[in-house]
Amino acid sequence: DKATGTLLYNTAARLKDPKHLGFLVDYIARREILTDLQLSAALEYVRSHPLEPLDVADFERACGVGVCITPEQIEEAVEAVISKHRAELLAERYHFNMGLLMGEARNQLWWADGKTIKNEVDLQVLHLLGPKTEADLEKKPKVAKARLAPAEKQKVAVVENGDMGAETQSLLEQLRGEALKFHKPGENYKTEGYVVTPNTMALLKQHLAITGGQVRTRFPPEPNGILHIGHAKAINFNFGYAKANGGVCFLRYDDTNPEKEEEKYFTAIREMVEWLGYQPYAVTHASDYFDQLYTWALELIRRGQAYVCHQKVEEIKGHNPPPSPWRDRPVEESLLLFEDMRKGKFGEGEATLRMKLVMEDGKMDPVAYRVKFTPHHRTGDKWCIYPTYDYTHCLCDSIEHITHSLCTKEFQARRSSYFWLCNALDVYCPVQWEYGRLNLLYTVVSKRKIIRLVETGAVRDWDDPRLFTLTALRRRGFPPEAINNFCARVGVTVAQATMEPHLLEACAREVLNEHAPRAMAVLEPLKVTITNFPAPQALEVLVPNFPADESRGFHKVPFHQTVYIEETDFREEADKGYKRLAPRQPVGLRHTGYIITVQNVIKDVSGRVIELEVTCTKSDVAEKPKAFIHWVSVPLACEVRLYERLFLHKNPEDPSEVPGGFLSDLNPDSLRVVHNALVDSSVRSARPFDKFQFERLGYFSVDPDSEQGKMVFNRTVTLKEDPGKA
Repeated sequence: DKATGTLLYNTAARLKDPKHLGFLVDYIARREILTDLQLSAALEYVRSHPLEPLDVADFERACGVGVCITPEQIEEAVEAVISKHRAELLAERYHFNMGLLMGEARNQLWWADGKTIKNEVDLQVLHLLGPKTEADLEKKPKVAKARLAPAEKQKVAVVENGDMGAETQSLLEQLRGEALKFHKPGENYKTEGYVVTPNTMALLKQHLAITGGQVRTRFPPEPNGILHIGHAKAINFNFGYAKANGGVCFLRYDDTNPEKEEEKYFTAIREMVEWLGYQPYAVTHASDYFDQLYTWALELIRRGQAYVCHQKVEEIKGHNPPPSPWRDRPVEESLLLFEDMRKGKFGEGEATLRMKLVMEDGKMDPVAYRVKFTPHHRTGDKWCIYPTYDYTHCLCDSIEHITHSLCTKEFQARRSSYFWLCNALDVYCPVQWEYGRLNLLYTVVSKRKIIRLVETGAVRDWDDPRLFTLTALRRRGFPPEAINNFCARVGVTVAQATMEPHLLEACAREVLNEHAPRAMAVLEPLKVTITNFPAPQALEVLVPNFPADESRGFHKVPFHQTVYIEETDFREEADKGYKRLAPRQPVGLRHTGYIITVQNVIKDVSGRVIELEVTCTKSDVAEKPKAFIHWVSVPLACEVRLYERLFLHKNPEDPSEVPGGFLSDLNPDSLRVVHNALVDSSVRSARPFDKFQFERLGYFSVDPDSEQGKMVFNRTVTLKEDPGKA
């Protein structure tokens, strides 16, 4: 019949592990599982009990097999619920939430048919209230929600040290949502594709005893380069998921390739993690476990799951290499040869240890160990064999009892080897979950390509503010909160996300507008002498740090008879629509209370304007000018670096867009240095990475190149988005 057919179809569609298919089909065919509710309970039971044999009595109890609910029982349960809510029903009539009645009746008779309960509720409510009246048919008025004040909205929208206010869809909230899809600690076997062995449940029990059911994640970077914007998503995801679910996150350096690792990378990686607002539960290294990994490699050989191979690297590259002629060599022989590898009796490339498995992408027998005669920064000359990522990663996760091994989508092809290796050694097996990478347009993040940019002089170093490494973004002035907000907006996606840089810049503007105090600077100074200055010496002008909220304080700047304005704020001829200073068009000087009027224009021999002589008038007695401009007086000399995109095309690595390669796509105007800019003296005590909004110019950050007497500022972003870049 149709109902049985639907149950059979749903069983086949929803059952992940087919080994229990015949078992469930028998119950449906014998009409002992009759409803979708029972089927859902049955599917959950077999998912939660992966080991054979199933306890039939416990299964039947969990699925309501044999439970018979009579119409009289349903009638009595509904009567009891309606009697309990009789007063509210009579008061609210058909505006009452009928779902509440059904839910309470269902809780009393869990295996009853939902449709039958609904029909009984409808019947008894009609008997109590009678037919619906016109008033009953009117929609219930909605209760108005309290609105946040603008200041409160702004407050909850900004990430502080990795946190975000509860009123917005933060990354932490998204990650709590993802927890519904991820397994709970200790329930690894409920994950699709997870391999269950006879020892799985005992190992999970030991795991829970060690962790107490705590969520554990890890961020495992290779210490052979600087972290970039893509890593920011990984940091937020790993640390954020642990934090959102009351767990901990390890920072584990994957230091298995001593040829490329440097101490500066270890330091910079931890610094960037902490800069983004996260504190590792523990800082570990793959090299901490070299002894254990070597012991497990010997055990893998003894179990016939690994062998020493002499094929060259070139022979085993690609997806269809020839099978190894040494795959079936005797265990004792592989043990002796592996020991010879450890003792340095083989040269680099002459021998590897390979695991006996085929990966999802068809790659056969991945390498577990290779010979490298390179001293390790932590273990020195102790080892001349080093484990690979495929061998190390899952076993380090197992040692640290990681619950959720979160990695980017390209590692999906290694999931089978991850599960295989843990199970081959009978050790605790975590679950690998993949998510989409975060990429940006108009940039490159590959370590090799950034090194080429540095070597060719296209950029200064890994922290050049035109790059999108995290050290470069910090140097340019991007606040960590803005980067975290950007990651939250990108979201936790399985698909790869490729974003425009202006979206990151918009996040920076939001944070800097709230946190960067105002100052005044002039990039192309034009000298202005006030001939009727109202005082014999400089006056002090109070300037609000945040004009929209003067309660956040003021700073003082000197106002002298000589001031400097932007060259572009003066024209000898005022065009239609031009509102700033011109010979017959006065302007106000911001924050001073004075308006200036041009009296004399002084030029050099080439005819270039080099000075203006003006008179000033109090703004409260003069006609309101068309514009107010910024200025500086008794200023500090400074250098200002203005940045644009490093590359001209969206995808500089794409041969179809840039046939000549990424180095041919460099933007010649990506950096403009203003050597003789002026800034007001309020910033005199600023330190590297302090941030300001220079009025009318943009957001700027103090560069570490600043010296006594010559400050250097990097422009982080302009005040408004350039429509041409959107």
